[in-house]
Amino acid sequence: MVVKGPLGIVSGVELAFLIMFVALLIWSLSTYLHNSFATITPKRGEQAWEAKLESAALRLGLIGNICLAFLFFPVTRGSSVLPLLGLTSEGSIKYHVWIGHMVMAFFTAHGLGYIIYWAVTNQISEMLKWGRAEISNVAGELSLLAGLGLWATTFPRIRRNMFELFFYTHHLYILFMIFFLLHVAISFSCIMLPGFYLFLVDRYLRFLQSRQRVRLVSARILPCETLEINFSKSPGLSYNPTSVLFVNVPTISKLQWHPFTVTSNSNLEQEMLSVVLKSEGSWSKKLYQMLSSPSSIDRLEVSVEGPYGPASTQFLRHDTLVMVSGGSGITPFISIIRELIFAATTYKCKTPQVILICSFKNSSDLTMLDLLLPIAGTPPAISNLQLKIDAYVTREKEPSFNNSKLLRTIWFKPHPTDAPVSPILGPSSWLWLGAIISSSFIIFLIIIGLITRYYIYPIDHNTLKVFSYSFRSFLNMLVICICIAMTASAAILWNKKQNAREANQIKNLEAYTSSRTPGSWLYDAERESESLPLQSLVQATNVHYGERPDLKRMLVDCKGSSVGVLVCGPKKMRHEIATICSSGLANNLHFEFISFSW
Repeated sequence: MVVKGPLGIVSGVELAFLIMFVALLIWSLSTYLHNSFATITPKRGEQAWEAKLESAALRLGLIGNICLAFLFFPVTRGSSVLPLLGLTSEGSIKYHVWIGHMVMAFFTAHGLGYIIYWAVTNQISEMLKWGRAEISNVAGELSLLAGLGLWATTFPRIRRNMFELFFYTHHLYILFMIFFLLHVAISFSCIMLPGFYLFLVDRYLRFLQSRQRVRLVSARILPCETLEINFSKSPGLSYNPTSVLFVNVPTISKLQWHPFTVTSNSNLEQEMLSVVLKSEGSWSKKLYQMLSSPSSIDRLEVSVEGPYGPASTQFLRHDTLVMVSGGSGITPFISIIRELIFAATTYKCKTPQVILICSFKNSSDLTMLDLLLPIAGTPPAISNLQLKIDAYVTREKEPSFNNSKLLRTIWFKPHPTDAPVSPILGPSSWLWLGAIISSSFIIFLIIIGLITRYYIYPIDHNTLKVFSYSFRSFLNMLVICICIAMTASAAILWNKKQNAREANQIKNLEAYTSSRTPGSWLYDAERESESLPLQSLVQATNVHYGERPDLKRMLVDCKGSSVGVLVCGPKKMRHEIATICSSGLANNLHFEFISFSW
């Protein structure tokens, strides 16, 4: 794998596919140019190089269209395509970034090529042309301007320092796609239609799910400015570890959606779904202040999308599992540990030996380890798991935990309009998704066929007029959106009745009481020694102050025929782990490198 470079951390398989895709684009462009240049004939008063410039500009646009065909697949969160390839939506974002840069590079070259051609041939007035039965230049220019505005904020330095600017300008993709379709006409956009169609279906389903307010049960407030938020969950909702949930709090911002790793386990906690957030950005700080204030609220309106996650749990196949985290990067591993506890307790099967290496800045951050156990219900039998925890506090030489600020739990009052987090399309979501896609497209073909036969065809063949290409594209877009909205809404309404019946059967979760009194097991181990799960957790934990983990030594010393290495932390830590795993220092072991982006 490539560890350091402009592409970030890239595996050999990803690099191979990227090279093949670039080779496809180069071969296509060279073939287009070779064939067009061989038969090119300059117009009257036009030089050969000017004719070639126009031809090259056209072919650059065709190559950009090939890239556009793949652009929307990685960001279709609920798609069944990514799980078939063993990918997740959050792990595929980098593919969307790569292809997006290619799309804008080719389309920018395409637009500049035509502008230069019109300028040197004294046809600059072509920039204002919106033809009735040909390509619309004005629509293409508007599409390019929207794309450039979007593209300008996607570069790492701008995206990291001004994320909200990046987030809001990214919605320019709507104008980009509308004017793109008006520019090229519907017949030339069919190559990119499959990916964009799946994206429209997914986006509308997410919109419908986000309209529902979900039931917030409780929140655990940690002294390290960290929150664990617990939602009521439908028993029919199943998800795998490391899944991601998008959360919106309208009282803070109606437009901002933030992704958080799900820390609960759908098998251990059938009526609860939990996420953990660290108070670092402006949005999370406002939420932490709202819930941690002495006069905390008793109800909070929240909407969610998801959860989205991997199709399977690949980490169960290893003999040893090494999980390395930095700060709040421990959150994906909480769900993995709970899954291993469930497998060891329920199925009595052999689970991997787990080594959790977590690095924190301050002693108060150690309370994040308390999240390894659920907030309510019977404590899981963590003693059934071969678990070793090495916690490192890098900025302190000795414990400085303030016992006056202990972990505390607040409970929220349910509201009749709030609903549990449920699968948007029910338990058989893949079947419903296939039904929506196929039925909506069949209805689209029927409606557009009738419009063509009884409206467009008579104008084209029985009058001296030519039906506008742009208006034809508009009709196709309108019918596509109507068909998707009709079929998706019908599927949601059908499943909403089932979800309502399940919601009535869910226990009144506000009656739960915490299985542990407020506090931290790590700093009050003697008082908690009567609980076997807590005692096992304390015995498995070693805290090191004033030092950093020696990752190279720890990974090389791992025993077992198959060792899985999972890392979630700062970029420097990811690079260090990737370098060790790919350096050949432990040739006798098999390493699997997994990086979580949230």
